[in-house]
Formats: sequence, structure tokens, C-alpha cells
Amino acid sequence: MTSFPDFDRALEARLVAYCAIDSQSDETSPSQPSTAIQLDMQRHLVAELERIGASEIELTDYGVVLATVPATAQNAPSIGFCAHVDTAPQYNATGVKPRVHHAWDGNDITYPDVPDLVLSGSYSSYLAGKVGEDIVTASGLTLLGADDKSGVAVIMTMTEHLLSTPGLKHGKIRLAFTPDEEIGRGVAPRLPVDFGVDFAYTLDGSSFGKIEYESFSADGASVSIKGVSAHPGYAKDKLVNALHVAARIVSLLDVAGETPETTSDREGFIHCYGIQGGSSEADVRFILRDFELDGLSARRDKLQKACTTAMEDFPGADVVCEFAKQYRNMRYWLENDMTPVELAHAACKEEGVASLTGLIRGGTDGSRLTELGIPCPNLFTGMQEIHGPLEWISVQDMAVATRVCLRLVHRAAVS
Repeated sequence: MTSFPDFDRALEARLVAYCAIDSQSDETSPSQPSTAIQLDMQRHLVAELERIGASEIELTDYGVVLATVPATAQNAPSIGFCAHVDTAPQYNATGVKPRVHHAWDGNDITYPDVPDLVLSGSYSSYLAGKVGEDIVTASGLTLLGADDKSGVAVIMTMTEHLLSTPGLKHGKIRLAFTPDEEIGRGVAPRLPVDFGVDFAYTLDGSSFGKIEYESFSADGASVSIKGVSAHPGYAKDKLVNALHVAARIVSLLDVAGETPETTSDREGFIHCYGIQGGSSEADVRFILRDFELDGLSARRDKLQKACTTAMEDFPGADVVCEFAKQYRNMRYWLENDMTPVELAHAACKEEGVASLTGLIRGGTDGSRLTELGIPCPNLFTGMQEIHGPLEWISVQDMAVATRVCLRLVHRAAVS
């Protein structure tokens, strides 16, 4: 069986460098990509790909970096690897200061910029099993950005090894580093054709050994509310406060078993994540999630009913609810051909990893790619506690993910 290096130091260096580059996306921006700072990350990757000898390197006009590792074997499938460069807009991601806790001793991890913040094995049972490994965190004021710069680091490290090891058999490998995944705009309409692969994998998963081919189906919703403005000193029987209408809508949907903080496993939800405006006009943003399309449809109906009820409760208010499709459960397509999933399980077994199939309580660029004709399950990198200040990852988890990817492309070429 082919042996590979541990890759630990290369992965550590890449992750630390990538996380320090600001690249947060912004759903309120109409530009593509949504923020110019994401192009700083993309240009960094282009320079690195040139240095390690990749081919067909391109920064597209829609903000995706594409590149190729030429095939070393005939009649092997063309396989894509995809990761996103943007960090989530839900939490501060400016000025990330990555910290590496080498050979973590199991004691509480503290944060220099927020002394009261603590990450411990008692908080995370997964972390408790990582004693002796190299744990990467931020400094307390920001998220880390391992989602998904760990995926970028894994793909780049795999690519460098393939390019420097010509005797390793593999088909054509295509890379895609996307912007704006966190705001649901990572897969531009032209990407599937430009990617040009038989199947692909996103490196955007969490715990060691997890292979995911089922995601939420997702819609977004925007509720626009117009109230009736009046001077508050003379507002009796005149004022209709748009913020009160918004609060009524949110309260109607704040039901146990229907919100993110009260659901798990296969349960869907409606999540209010933003309110802007004042007493005259307000906009409320929601995301709707369910693993089945009929469940997603039912959640759209619940939100629409809440809007109608609120308008009835506040005569004079005008409430308009608009829905936008985001992505669909990739299981609907992948269950028709499980070849890429089975290949990933076989690669894990060869690496000595006990793989397991899980579902994503979210979505990836792979959800959209799969729907658009490129089967694209999701592979683990090890990222944990994402989108917040406690985000962390084990360098050794990333190293295993890198070796699994190498075994995967080799198996696809020789089987």
C-alpha cells in the first residue's frame, strides 16, 4: 500500500497563513464576489498554485480560482476538489490571529484577547479525544476561519504532493476555490461547465471520518413591512409600528421544535437572523431548512401564515413575504449513483479510518453542484465549533483528510 508523509507542518503553515487573510462575505452586497477582500485570498492562491506547478490556473471573472493537476493515468475519471475561501458573516472575522497549541496537554485552552473565554475537553467531548495533537484556535475576538480554509489547505497540500510525486497514478484533477459560499452564492451558473469533472468532493466537513451526501434543502425569505408613521406624541389610533409587526411575526414562529436552538438531527427549522429598519418600515430576514421538500414547503406556508396573521393584528400595516430558492438536498441525486461516496469510504478504509456517513445540518457548494449535474459529496477536514470564537481544528485531522484524498484519487485511477 502506498505510504504518504504526515503533512502536519505544511498544513499548519497553510492554515495559519490563510486564516490571517480577511475574506468575509456580505449577503447585502450585490457584487460578485460580494466583498473585494475575498480576492486577496484568491490572488494568494493563484500565486501559490503557480509556485507549486499547477496547470490551467485561472481567476475567473466571477471570482473562482480554477486549476488543474494533469493526469498521470489513462482512462481514469476526472475528479474535482472544491473549498470556499469566504468566512461566515455571522461573527467578527476581521483581524484573525491564529494560535497553534502544539501537542495540546488537555488543559483548558484560553484566549489572550478575551481572558474569560475558555475551550475545554469538558465542553467538547471531541476535543477531549485530541490530547497530544496540534490544536489551532483564534485569539478570542474572531472566528478562526477553518470553515473552510482548512479545506483549502487540505486541497492545496494534496495538490503539491501530486505535482511533486509523478509516479503516483491519478486521473485529471481539477480544483475550484469559491467565494461567497457562506451566503449561498458560491456556485456561479458557469462553474459546473468550467469545472469540467466527472464528479467532485467538497472539503467542508467536520469530524474525523465523516462522509456526507445528504444536506438540508434550503430557502431564504425576506419580509418587508410598512407601518404607518405618526408623531409619537400624537400617535393614538394612528401609528402602526413596523417593528411591533416584525416582533409579532417572529413571536409566532418562536416555537419549540421549530427553531435552530430547539432542533437537531433530521429536524428542520425557520431561523430569523436579521431585522433592519424602524417604526415606519422594517425588513426581516429568515432562512428555512428541511431535509425533505414537503417539509420545506410547509415551513414556507408557516412563515406566510405568520405574516398574514400579523397584518390582521395590525390594521394598516402592509407585509410582503418573498422567498428565494437556495439549494436542495444533494441526496436526491447522489442516491442514484453512489460511486463517489463508495470511493471515499474505500479510501478511508485504506487509510485505516473508520468512516461513517452523516448528514449536514446545512449545505455546501456540493449541494448546488450536485443539483447542477456534478455529483459532489462532502468530506471531513476536522473543523469544530464553526462560526464563533471557540472555532478550532486539529492539524492531525487535516492530515488524515489529505491522505484520504490522495488515496481516493489513486484508487479511482487503478480500480
